[in-house]
Formats: sequence, structure tokens, C-alpha cells
Amino acid sequence: MDATNCRVGIIGAGSTGVYLASLLVRQGYQVDLFEKAARPRTDGCGILLVTSGMNALAQGNPQLCQQLIKAGRPAQRFEFRNLKGGVVNTETVTLQPDELPSMLIHRKAILEALLADLTDLPSHNIGFHFNYQFESLSQTDDGVTVHFTNGQQWQGDVLVGCDGIFSQVRRFVAPEAKTCYLGDLVWRGIVADEQFCADGDFILYVRGRGIYSNFFDIGGGYTHWGFFIERVQDETEIGRPRPNNKTIPAQELAKLPSEARFVIESTPTNQIVTNFSYDLDPLPILHQGRVVLLGDAAHAKSPSRARGMTSGFEDALALVNYLNDSQSVATALAGFEAERLPIVHEYQRSSREISRKTGRKKQKTAA
Repeated sequence: MDATNCRVGIIGAGSTGVYLASLLVRQGYQVDLFEKAARPRTDGCGILLVTSGMNALAQGNPQLCQQLIKAGRPAQRFEFRNLKGGVVNTETVTLQPDELPSMLIHRKAILEALLADLTDLPSHNIGFHFNYQFESLSQTDDGVTVHFTNGQQWQGDVLVGCDGIFSQVRRFVAPEAKTCYLGDLVWRGIVADEQFCADGDFILYVRGRGIYSNFFDIGGGYTHWGFFIERVQDETEIGRPRPNNKTIPAQELAKLPSEARFVIESTPTNQIVTNFSYDLDPLPILHQGRVVLLGDAAHAKSPSRARGMTSGFEDALALVNYLNDSQSVATALAGFEAERLPIVHEYQRSSREISRKTGRKKQKTAA
């Protein structure tokens, strides 16, 4: 495909959308990246970016991969503790020669590196548009037209939905798609800490039926923590990303040992992120005509296997490869779907299975 004559629109400037944009621009495609927020979204907490995600970065942009290795902390040890603080099991990470590490890293560091890389590319190949809320699309055999709520529109050859689990683009590809509440209410935060969790440690407090809390070192003297409780949603909360009451129940937090509890309690309230945990029922397709879904818009999943951001990076790399190697948009998107669909279905199936084995109650499915 002639990249210089192919116009690609991307909805959503999260990690998948920005990485995809940088790969496409490097290949000579004309790219427009649309973001509903007023500025780049680099908020968030820490993540575990597993080796396969690092491989997808290394294949597409080796320099960026090395930047992230320097910005985070390679995972060194996973330690499982009970709620009395006793060590249940310890797993030390060993790498094969030339194997990239799994990284414990701040999401902000990833997005800032991705955005800086995109900014350094030729500006005539990329348009970055803020305050562009997707409204609708139409397509013909020759192209796609997108309408935004600000009255603007875009026309091009391929539209990519990278707009997350509550994707608006998805309703034009798979309108029957359903999100599924996994039964967990989750709090996350990042706090200065050089004693409790350091040197690439990932500490998990386990309850009788699963993970109660986790803590991991993201480098720079900071620790990421997550706290999870099972809770049935109120009727007014079904399908919403956040609960009505974002306060951590004191009686639940008190179950943690004092040193772990102190890390959470020392985090400023305005720096704590609170969300319900959802995944997405597997989609039968990833594209419709010239519109294709990537990342969480296509296959949001439980975090139990840490394949969220990783699978988005894999999607981006695969899509660019198919566009480069195909004679038409239709052939490229069909090839992409045939390769990625069984892979992401397995990620979704196994991630949900692990979540349910650790005690998550089956909840109502939300539209």
C-alpha cells in the first residue's frame, strides 16, 4: 500500500493510539489523532508492562523501548503475603539471554515518552486534535467520514478506534458488544516510598479467595498500590466507571498489616483513582469496512494477566505491518483481524477465568 496516499484517523490518544500514530508516521502515512480531552492524558498509576509488550515496543521503536527500561524498574521478585504479613510464596524473576524484562512503571512515564517521540516526527504527516469528541461516522467503499460534536468532520481512508473500554467507535463495528462488571471495586495510587517496597519488588496480599492488595516499586522512590474489594453495584452504578462513594471502607483497610496500610493512608486523597473493574465480552469481529478497533476498545480484559496495554501495543504493530504489506485497506484489515482475533480472545478468556477463580462473583452485564 502506498503510505503517502493513505489517510488514517485515530480516535483516542491513550497509549495504543499514540503508539500507533508514531508507527504510522514513521512509515509515511498521513495521520490525524483525535482526543476528546483538552490536553494529552498522562494521568494514571503504575502498571506491569510484561515482556511481550516490551517486545512489541522493541520491534516498532527500539529507542523508545530502552527509554522505558530506564524510566521504570524491571520486575525482580513477586512476594505473596497473607493478611497477617506472613510470606506465603516468593517467585524470583529470571531472564533468558537477550530477553527483555517485564517493567514496573508509571503510566505517566509511558505516555510522556510516547508523546515526546510523536512530537519529534515530521509535523506535516501528523495532526494532533484536542477537544474533539467523536459523534458518528459514515463510510463508503472509498473512504470514511467522521463527525465530531464540535461540528468538525474528517475524511480519510482508515479509521481506528482506540477510545477504550467505553468506546463510541465500537457501536459502529459491533453494536451488540457488552461490558461485564467483574465484581471488584478498585482503588489505586502512587506515593513516595523507599522502604516498604523497593528494588523491583511486587508484593501481593492474598485473601482466602484472591488478591486483596498489591504494591510494587516503579522506581524513583515511588510505590504503586492497588486495593480491591468485592462489591455488588447499586442500580444507579451499573455500567458506570466509578462508584457513588469513592471512600475506602475503613473496616476493609484495617485488614491489612500496619506497614501496608500506612502506604495507602499516606497517599493524598486527590491522587487516588477509584474504578469499578470491567472487561468486555469477546467481539466476533474487529473491523467493519474501513473502521477497525484496537486495544481496550476491541478487547478490554481483566488485569489478572497484565495484558491490557501490552495487547494494545501488539495490535498497533500488527496493524501497521498489514497496512504496509497489503495492496488494499480491505486486505490489510482482514489480515489483521484474522491474526489478532484468536490471540485477544485467548487473553480475554484466560484473564476472566483467573478473575473468577479468585472469587469474583458474576455480575450483571451492562450495555
